[in-house]
Amino acid sequence: MRHIIFLFLSLFSLNCFSQKLLTLKEAEEQLQKNNLQLVAEQYNISASQAAVIQAKIWEQPYLSGEFNAINPQDNRVFDIGGRGQKGLAIQQLIYLGGKKKNEIDFAKSNVAIAELEFEQLLRNLKYQLNQTFYSVYFDQQKVKSLVAQISILDTLVNNYSIQANKGNIPLREVVRLQSLVLNLKNEKNNLLKDIIESQQNLSLLTGITETIAPIVNEPDLIQSFQAKLISKETILTTALESNLDYLTTIKVAESQAQFLKWQKSLATPDITTGLSYDQRGGAFQNQVNITVGIPLPLWNRNKGNIKIAEAQLQQTNLNKDYKKLELQTKVETYWQLWQQQVNQFQNIDKSTTSNLEEVYTGMLLNFQKRNITMLEFTDFMESYNQSSIQINEIKKTLILSGINLNFITNKEIF
Repeated sequence: MRHIIFLFLSLFSLNCFSQKLLTLKEAEEQLQKNNLQLVAEQYNISASQAAVIQAKIWEQPYLSGEFNAINPQDNRVFDIGGRGQKGLAIQQLIYLGGKKKNEIDFAKSNVAIAELEFEQLLRNLKYQLNQTFYSVYFDQQKVKSLVAQISILDTLVNNYSIQANKGNIPLREVVRLQSLVLNLKNEKNNLLKDIIESQQNLSLLTGITETIAPIVNEPDLIQSFQAKLISKETILTTALESNLDYLTTIKVAESQAQFLKWQKSLATPDITTGLSYDQRGGAFQNQVNITVGIPLPLWNRNKGNIKIAEAQLQQTNLNKDYKKLELQTKVETYWQLWQQQVNQFQNIDKSTTSNLEEVYTGMLLNFQKRNITMLEFTDFMESYNQSSIQINEIKKTLILSGINLNFITNKEIF
């Protein structure tokens, strides 16, 4: 029984802390498949397409009738027979001034906006996914380094505590090591907190309930994000052609121009035409007439709605100009940041990491042999930890700066 309980608890523990290994490409596929925001946004496209269908529909024909109720001459009621009286009429509204075409064109422009907004949402979610994915990976590399240091230092603390209890070494050396370990553990816990929050975000984006562990080919990744030579002018040109946020503002301005055109066409009166039949109430028996009606545009020329549409058009044009200026500013900023991160990474000597590890191993051995003092060892360990974390942070910032350029241009530059 005890073995069964132990097995159950072991399986439960494995399920609770199970991880799903994913590449970025696989994570993006899961995002497009499972993300609820994307599924919801697709209904906006369907609704806009339905609005086009509705805009194409004309008003229903209007059928009316007139039937005798009381015939005082012959003292009859409901006299609608061969010698009675009845009348029928059917009418249809005919749109003039191109207003139906303009209404359809306006509805179609909203479909184009909805499609762009869907693409924009997808791009924004992929941008968040990329940033979070690589942030988790590089933060995990920092944690790995800290865990390795803490493991070694915990062993040293235990050994030094035994020697201090025997009176072979001063207690202050044990306290100094314990303080160093405490700082490293605190730093590790802070990183783990950030990683957990980021992994929750990954799960929300991809719809995967398991904890996602990023798979990254780091050397190839770093190489691809720093090897390409790309000018600021190329970035700007590409952004102006492909940036979804900017393209959406252009489409909104075009749609508003179409809306203004539609409102102006509404000022043109429409004709109502039809046929009517009158059995005995007209000038002739069984009289058939053509009916034509048109409203007189005396005090309603749709001026208010036209002025509203004109004001909204001016507003959307200004928004478009602002978005262009904002895009140019962002390109300048993102490009400079990327250049700065590339230069910072390339200034790190290729042998820095290997030298750092070699010196770390040497310092550890010399400390264990008592060839260096506690102060020298702890000072080095603090410097080693800062350097190790900083190198991973530089790599992380390089990747994130490249992702910014991918996002703003809507192209996979890296």
